[in-house]
Amino acid sequence: MPKAILVTGANGQLGSELRELSNLNTDFIFTFISRDELDLSDSAAIQNWFVDKTFDVIINCAAYTAVDKAQAEPDLARAINSVAVETLARIAKAKNSALIHISTDYVFNGKNYQPYNETDLTDPQGIYGQTKFEGEQAMLAINPAKSVIIRTSWVYSKFGNNFVKTMLRLGKEREELGVIYDQVGTPTSARDLAEAILAIIRHPKLESVTDTEVYHFSNEGVCSWYDFAKAIFALSALTCRVKPIETKDYPTPASRPHYSLLNKAKIKNTFDLTIPYWKDSLADCLNSLTGTEHL
Repeated sequence: MPKAILVTGANGQLGSELRELSNLNTDFIFTFISRDELDLSDSAAIQNWFVDKTFDVIINCAAYTAVDKAQAEPDLARAINSVAVETLARIAKAKNSALIHISTDYVFNGKNYQPYNETDLTDPQGIYGQTKFEGEQAMLAINPAKSVIIRTSWVYSKFGNNFVKTMLRLGKEREELGVIYDQVGTPTSARDLAEAILAIIRHPKLESVTDTEVYHFSNEGVCSWYDFAKAIFALSALTCRVKPIETKDYPTPASRPHYSLLNKAKIKNTFDLTIPYWKDSLADCLNSLTGTEHL
């Protein structure tokens, strides 16, 4: 019997990629809900929505992701990134559902010198990272079985607003652009993350997991935002010059990790994943954007 899959945050980057992939995955029965259908900032509303519904897997793609805005809206960020995760974890445990929850590299302070392992010390530096960390902690405390937390970084896709689409727009409007070079990590294709999540759901090891486990996922390789922008322009044949600037030259309300490379050995070994190189996935995304309404 096909597994029943619920996807929250259906209109976001990851949710949109999962929706597109759902047409190719007939071994699952998908339900997609957006913020218009379920307000995740309202814990009572979440509980009421699930009263007569049960799913084999809940994929929580919903999040408050406005990193700078979160500094001024901590209560709303906490409601969505922490309280809602706690509520979903309790529901998953009560209904014996697996819960796949997406977290972030922002749970780290960015001062490491080698890729972060899942067991490394967390030290979020802003409201966004702090509330995402609190969501992780709540889920781990409730500990629904067959469930995973996936920390990821620098997510982009052909859907929604993201760095790739911003660079494409600015690259056509300007002759020169300053981009930060002293923040280093790895871009993550939302399509690759969506495919990895579906592979995890299919993998027999998920059924044998008795505790909630934390994993890291991004594309392979490493770059700065400057390198990322240069690659976008090169692959798109845009002639806009990219000028490397320091973080201090582009102040923001929330601080960003200077180094947020994620070690992905655990997720690759556990679920037999092969993860694409970031530049290859970027090229795929840019190809899918060419000539579409998403640009």
